[in-house]
Order: sequence, then C-alpha cells, then structure tokens
Amino acid sequence: MTAPGPEPEDAPGLEAGGSVTPGDTPPDAGQTSGLSHPQPMPSRAGLIITLIMIGFVVVGIAGFFIVRALELF
Repeated sequence: MTAPGPEPEDAPGLEAGGSVTPGDTPPDAGQTSGLSHPQPMPSRAGLIITLIMIGFVVVGIAGFFIVRALELF
C-alpha cells in the first residue's frame, strides 16, 4: 500500500506551522466555503419584446401572402 502523499514535515515549501512560504504556489483547495451573494435573476422583458416583434413580422408576412392569394381569384 502506498501513502497518499508526502508527510507534512517532508513537503517542500511548507513553513513550520504548515503554511506556504511567500511567493510559493498556494494549495490546491480553496480556503473559503459557502456562497457569495445570491445571483440576480435576469430580466425577461427583452425576450418577451423580441418574441412579440417576431410575431408581428410573421403575421405581417402571412397577411401579405393571404391578400396576394385573394387578389388572384
């Protein structure tokens, strides 16, 4: 069975208390926990306005072709 890593006293770059020497690479794991501020929900007004505009364009194009088809009869 192999050891998971070097013993703390044998690890390079550690000071006596177990901290990292200045300028050395920090440890892999973050030292903070928990979440920051709740993320705000983005507004859906832009999406709704865009969908309404697309709907107007589609209805306008369909109306144009319906009028053109009725003129042929």
